[in-house]
Amino acid sequence: MVYYADTSVLAKRHLVEKGRMWVRSLTKPATNNTICTAQISFVELYSALNRQLRKKSISRLRYLRLSFVANQIWNSQYLIIATTGQVLESARQLVERYPLKAYDAVQLASAIEARQLVRPGSSPMIFLSADLQLLSAAQAEGFVTDDPNLH
Repeated sequence: MVYYADTSVLAKRHLVEKGRMWVRSLTKPATNNTICTAQISFVELYSALNRQLRKKSISRLRYLRLSFVANQIWNSQYLIIATTGQVLESARQLVERYPLKAYDAVQLASAIEARQLVRPGSSPMIFLSADLQLLSAAQAEGFVTDDPNLH
């Protein structure tokens, strides 16, 4: 299967949150699933990890371990969609159509780009997010969607 995962989903792979086990089951390399994400997800993921560190929800040592693992996974297990001028223009159009935050629009624009690049004509790409507004916009753009918080 081919999935597009926004940062709310990728963070669940590393942090103890609702839906964590489900996300981990989808992202195991043995499944041969393709996990696409936006280039900006890397910064967003580090933002999420640092928020947890600042709130003292994780220790400094845990943060360092999570960062190490996140870097290894990022470089080997995700199909990264570059934040190109075309993606940004698509994101601009999406914020005109839907009530999306800027980075959410970039996520959806990246998913639209990924859908054109990955296995055209195969089973539909599934858009994953824990953000209901983003899921609604993704559905309006023709994506099959799923929310890890429901698992």
